[in-house]
Amino acid sequence: MPALDEKQNITLRLSRQTLQKARVLAAKRSTSISGLLTSQIEQLAGADDDYERAKRGALALMDEGFHLGGTHTMDREALHER
Repeated sequence: MPALDEKQNITLRLSRQTLQKARVLAAKRSTSISGLLTSQIEQLAGADDDYERAKRGALALMDEGFHLGGTHTMDREALHER
């Protein structure tokens, strides 16, 4: 079974115009197009992980509920008596 940090190549098809812009952008950042794309994809994946973690935490808090103070001095039957 391959290690999780093992690298694997992928192939992309880009228009010539997009490829030229990517070359310029990568050069400005002193990296390769591969390095540029790797960085961006890792950021996207990390942001998605962060979102899912925050979502699970928020749902757990909602399941637990919040005590907002106050107390019940009457039971349900007493409230609904006519």
